[in-house]
Amino acid sequence: MRFFTRLLLSVLFCTCASAGAAPASEDGYDLWLRYRALPAAEAARLAPHARAIVAPATTSPMLDAAIGELQRGVGGWLGTAPARTDEVRAGAIVLAMPATRGATAAWFDGLGQEGYRVLRTRLEGQSVTVIAANTDRGLLYGSFAYLRGIATDGAQKAPDLRSTPRLPLRLLNHWDDLNRHVERGYAGASIWHWWNLPDILDQRYTDYARANASLGINGAVLNNVNAKPDILTAPFIAKAAALANVLRPYGIKVYLSVRWSTPLELKATATADPLDPAVAAWWRAKSDELYAAIPDFGGFLVKANSEGQPGPHDYHRSHAEGANMLARAVAPHGGIVMWRAFVYSEDKPTDRARQAFDQFTPLDGQFDKNVIVQVKNGPIDFQPREPVHPLFGAMPRTPLLMEFQITKEYLGFSTHLAYLGTMFEETLRTDLRPGIGAGGQAATVTRVLDGTLDHGQATGMAGVANIGTDRNWSGSHFDQANWYVFGRLAWNPEAGAEAIAREWAAQTFSRAPRVVDTVSAMMMASREAVVDYMTPLGLHHVMGTGHHHGPAPWVDNLARPDWNPVYYHRADKAGIGFDRTAHGKGGSGSAGQYAPALARLYEDPASTPENLLLWFHHLPWTYTTRSGRPLWDELVHRYDAGVTAVAAMQKQWDSLAPYIDPQRHADTAQRLKVQHREALWWRDASIAYFQSINGLPLPAGARAPAQSLDDYKALKFPYPPGNG
Repeated sequence: MRFFTRLLLSVLFCTCASAGAAPASEDGYDLWLRYRALPAAEAARLAPHARAIVAPATTSPMLDAAIGELQRGVGGWLGTAPARTDEVRAGAIVLAMPATRGATAAWFDGLGQEGYRVLRTRLEGQSVTVIAANTDRGLLYGSFAYLRGIATDGAQKAPDLRSTPRLPLRLLNHWDDLNRHVERGYAGASIWHWWNLPDILDQRYTDYARANASLGINGAVLNNVNAKPDILTAPFIAKAAALANVLRPYGIKVYLSVRWSTPLELKATATADPLDPAVAAWWRAKSDELYAAIPDFGGFLVKANSEGQPGPHDYHRSHAEGANMLARAVAPHGGIVMWRAFVYSEDKPTDRARQAFDQFTPLDGQFDKNVIVQVKNGPIDFQPREPVHPLFGAMPRTPLLMEFQITKEYLGFSTHLAYLGTMFEETLRTDLRPGIGAGGQAATVTRVLDGTLDHGQATGMAGVANIGTDRNWSGSHFDQANWYVFGRLAWNPEAGAEAIAREWAAQTFSRAPRVVDTVSAMMMASREAVVDYMTPLGLHHVMGTGHHHGPAPWVDNLARPDWNPVYYHRADKAGIGFDRTAHGKGGSGSAGQYAPALARLYEDPASTPENLLLWFHHLPWTYTTRSGRPLWDELVHRYDAGVTAVAAMQKQWDSLAPYIDPQRHADTAQRLKVQHREALWWRDASIAYFQSINGLPLPAGARAPAQSLDDYKALKFPYPPGNG
């Protein structure tokens, strides 16, 4: 009788799992590393190939981390974790390095220091699964790849994986303050509990490290780019060292953001002039102190002479002179300096889109070899859509690091569903010299980052983190996907955003085809929906002032012209858009900062991609768009399309109720409801404002805004999250 009871339960469990149903609610803490018990049929396929773990005789914290994750994953799936052993046996998982007895040299060819190979083969006469790498770091990444393959495929076929990272630097930038506020953070407080450190170490630090290692992320800048001098005092160095000790076994180096004027503010020097010998000596001594506490410390991230931050310009020195002084302080230890190119003039408010280019291109070739200039993906500030930053491809003698924003400062915070994989992919695949790629290869941004364009230096990607103390880490369950896709693209910038979305959906929710198909379809359409209801056709920076929540295209009373939304859309009775064409035509000339072939496209509205039309051109409201509609009608159509797309996502998500656990399904449904309401708000407020400017009637059949423009202008938001 017990046999038949067990058999019936097994069949019922297998049936539920195959249908995609989850038996219990989940809070999202496990991210994509869920390792839930497999249905009986799948467990039966996996078990014969995961009987034990054979590891090199020598040990290290990183190797122990790899073994621990394999035991956690397989143990979660099968109910029993495989034991570590020195004996090769049938069905074992073998962690192999070149010195492993019986290893084949071909397993390791071309893997470098971080790559891995996973395959099923025979070793010492036994059928085994091999995870091969030249280093324990490679074994760590290979172990996560093996687990990811099972989580997405269900052990239905023998593994055959081989991968090496395209980019050496794969970093998260935490905009976390020392009081645990997170600037532009929408997922709770900072995970770094500075008050408790260094003595109390939260388990969350280890789980953070595991999640990053599963993606190949190998660095974390712990603190806000708007840094405080305190971070370089002895107590905080000890706190950073304690975090470094937790993160190190997972292959993650720590970096610190530093304030340019730190020695002056700590009263250790009389100036912060980078050419003052006392200042340089202070930074050398501080670097020595840091590396004594953290031997593998990565280096400094610097925001200087931007948005009121001090910098070398305060002393009439260049960005290169400032960066090189710091670089020479960390160079003896192998450290780097990441110098942010997000600058705009303190006293010359010309078109912000051109100012970083104007300041940095004259310095090409003047930076020390361990300086990397960190450039945002677009020339303004992480907008829902921007053209690629013109610095990419314009500084061939200077290494450039991509900076993406994972946290959704301008895309609805953690409330709106917006998968950023499509944005990242759009930027990375942009051809900087269309039509003239050498040898048939497009001159993409990816090739700038991996060093294959213009014989450059491989650098990497940095992502402004969206991580906090919310139980699900990112504020919403779908925002976990933006952390995930950033890491996967940092490892391989040519991986597809859709393939990564499907991979994430399978691990996070269910491998059921209906779930993966529906979730990935929602994700792939989501960012374009946000662009449509917020900033269609190349509009930008029309969000609420300071907090960046909601529409406010009417704001015109701030101290600097380029702090006002009206500066960016320039709507008047005649038309709308920012003219960035050649100076001779009355434009700002920023289109001309791109390589000639790309600049020619942007100079002409007929060849400008329509999704950037109003970024580069001020056009009449009657301008005929590619749909045949006048520009005003097309804008209204795009606003409506965005709202419609969110309504479609709501229906898609509702259809998955039988397949997703109730807690996560209900949480996401609530957020989609808010997103739909706020999409309508964006649509109505924007139309009401622009109609007040142009005086035109709405297109036939278009619904009038629900409230008056004055009603929308009267809305206030005094305590939004993420705004200091």
